[in-house]
Amino acid sequence: MSGNGSPARLPPLPAEHTAPQGLGAWVAARLQAGWRGARDRLPLAPVWGVLMALCAFTALFLQGRVGTGQIAAILLLFFAGGMLAFPITVFLAQGLALGRRAETRFAGSFLCLTLSTIVVTAILFALQYRLFFARWHAPFATRIWFYQFAFTGAGAIYQFIVMGIRLYMPLGLPALLGMSLWLTRVQR
Repeated sequence: MSGNGSPARLPPLPAEHTAPQGLGAWVAARLQAGWRGARDRLPLAPVWGVLMALCAFTALFLQGRVGTGQIAAILLLFFAGGMLAFPITVFLAQGLALGRRAETRFAGSFLCLTLSTIVVTAILFALQYRLFFARWHAPFATRIWFYQFAFTGAGAIYQFIVMGIRLYMPLGLPALLGMSLWLTRVQR
């Protein structure tokens, strides 16, 4: 409360958080920075994909499950998930962290890289899962088919969260920290 009994007003945002030309120009500048960052860092997408496949291979090796017949499919899934998630990460992190301090850029890169890698890989897993169960589902575009599609996808994503995220450890955290630090250094 202020001295005259009216509600206290928050102080204005610092100049770096306001959009002097309007909201449209502010959003356009962030989208342009995100797009430019994603385009410039696109050649690193396979590197992130290989790192994620290496994480899965290491976890499977430590669990003694490398000899299974599905190792190639698992490694391909983690490679594709990492490779497709990397440009999304750079776009989001670069756009959100435009003009921010290094700590904020690091936190944004770390969060975006973590979430986008897990989400994209889980979606790819759900699509593969759906392809497997498609032969037992109702005909395409029926009401039952939509239910089956939604619940099969939700079940697959849940299964990936429960069983698949473990495959990112123990190498996933150092890879995530290293790539987030590197992205922080190249962002401005």
